[in-house]
Amino acid sequence: MKNLFCILLFTISISVVAQVRVNDPKQTTERNVEGRVNNRIDRGIDRGLDKVEEGIGNIFKKKRPRTPEGGEKEDKQSEEEKDQSQREGFKTKNQTSQSGEMGQKDKQKNAPSGSWGAVYSKFDFVPGEKVIALDDFSTTSVGDFPLGWNTNSSAEIVTLDDSPTKWLFMSKDGFFQPNYVKDLPENFTLEFDMYNRYVNGNLLTYRFMIYGSDNPKRDLADKYIAKSGIFFGWGAGTGAASFFAYENGEETIKNESLNIKELEWDDTPAKVRFSIWRQKTRLRIYVNQNKVLDIPQAFDAKAKYNVFKLGGEYMNFATTDNKDEFMVANVRYAVGAPDTRSKLITEGKFSTTGILFDVNSDKIKPESYGVLKELGTVLKENATVKVRIIGHTDADGDDAKNLDLSKRRAASVKAALATEFGIDATRMETDGKGETQPAAPNTTAEGKANNRRVEFIKL
Repeated sequence: MKNLFCILLFTISISVVAQVRVNDPKQTTERNVEGRVNNRIDRGIDRGLDKVEEGIGNIFKKKRPRTPEGGEKEDKQSEEEKDQSQREGFKTKNQTSQSGEMGQKDKQKNAPSGSWGAVYSKFDFVPGEKVIALDDFSTTSVGDFPLGWNTNSSAEIVTLDDSPTKWLFMSKDGFFQPNYVKDLPENFTLEFDMYNRYVNGNLLTYRFMIYGSDNPKRDLADKYIAKSGIFFGWGAGTGAASFFAYENGEETIKNESLNIKELEWDDTPAKVRFSIWRQKTRLRIYVNQNKVLDIPQAFDAKAKYNVFKLGGEYMNFATTDNKDEFMVANVRYAVGAPDTRSKLITEGKFSTTGILFDVNSDKIKPESYGVLKELGTVLKENATVKVRIIGHTDADGDDAKNLDLSKRRAASVKAALATEFGIDATRMETDGKGETQPAAPNTTAEGKANNRRVEFIKL
C-alpha cells in the first residue's frame, strides 16, 4: 500500500510539471520559471515521500503555526515594524490560516537593515508630487471586498496576526483592478506592498499590467494585454521574472531572464514593496530598495494608458483549501514628475510628500532616501544656496502637538541632509507650521497625505 501511494504521488507530480510547459510566451510566465518551479516540486515530492516512509498519514495537512525565530518584539516597536516581522499567517472573520517559520536570513533579506548607506545607497525612487490615491483599505471591514476595486474573481480583506494593516487577499484565479488608477499621465508612481507565502504542492504565477483599453471592465476576463502596454510577471517564490512591452499589438521589448532575489522564497512568507515609476517613455520598477528594471523606451509616447491590474494563477494539485497566500496592501498612486532642481533653484520653492515618517514621530522612513538624495545632490551642486526647511502635518490630533511634530520633522530632515549627504548645517534653517497651512482638505486619506509634506524655501 505504501509503495502504491508513492507511485501515485510521483504520477501526480509528473502531471503538474506537464501543466507548466507553455509554448506561448504571451500567455504566462511559467515557461520562464519552469526549471526552478519543477525543482521545487521535486523537492516537495521528495519531502512528501520521506514523510510517507516515516508513517505520516497525510502529508498535505496544513502546518501548525510556529513562532518565528528571534522571539517576540519589544512593546515599543512601531506598528510598521511589527507588521514587518509578524508573518505567520492571516485571519479573516471566518478562518485562520497558518504559515511556516521564517528564518533569520529571510528576515534580513526582506526588511530594511536600518543603514541607509549600505541598503538604500542606490535607491533613487522619487514618488510623484501629488497623491491621487492612498488605499490602505481602512474603510473596508475584514472579510469584505473593497469599494473602488473591480474583479472577475473574488477576494477579501484580511489582517496578519495582531497588526492593524489590512490586506486584499486574492485567493482565486483572476484579475483585480483599482478603479482609481485611470487616465495615467506620462509621469506617475504606483506603489504597493505584496505578501506571499508559498505552500508546498502548489504553483502560482503573479503579474501586473499597465495598458490602454476602451473597456477596462471587459478586460477583467482577459488574461493578457493587447495593443500598447507593459506586462511584468514572476513565478511562485523562484525569483524568476519576465517583462514584455507592446506597441500597437506588437511585442517591442522582451526580457525573460530576470532574477530577483527579493522574490525568492520557499516555505517562509515574503513581504516586499513594489514601486513603479513612469517618466514619459521611461519605466523603472523597484522591489524593496533594489531597482530591477530601468527601460528608457518601455512606454509608447503616443498611447494612452488607463488600466492597472494585478492577477494570480493558482495550480493546486494537493488540496483545494490549502492555497498559496497572495495579497496586497498600502497602495499609493501619485502623479507629477518630481523636478527638484528646477523648482528649488529656479522657482525658489520645492514641496514634497515623498519624505515619510513613522506615525506621530520625527523618525524618517528609509524609503525616503531617494528624495533626500535628490535634494542633497541639488544642494551640493549649488553650494551657495541656503534653504529653510518647513514641516507640515495633517489635521489629525492636537494642534499644539502637530506644531511641535512638524518642527521636529523639519529638524530631522536637516540632520539627515547634513549627516548622510554632507550638507553644511549652517546652510539650513528649520521651521514647522503644523496643520495651519493645508495643501488639501483633511477629509480624505489622499488629502491628509498631501498635507503631510516637507517644504524647502530658497533663502
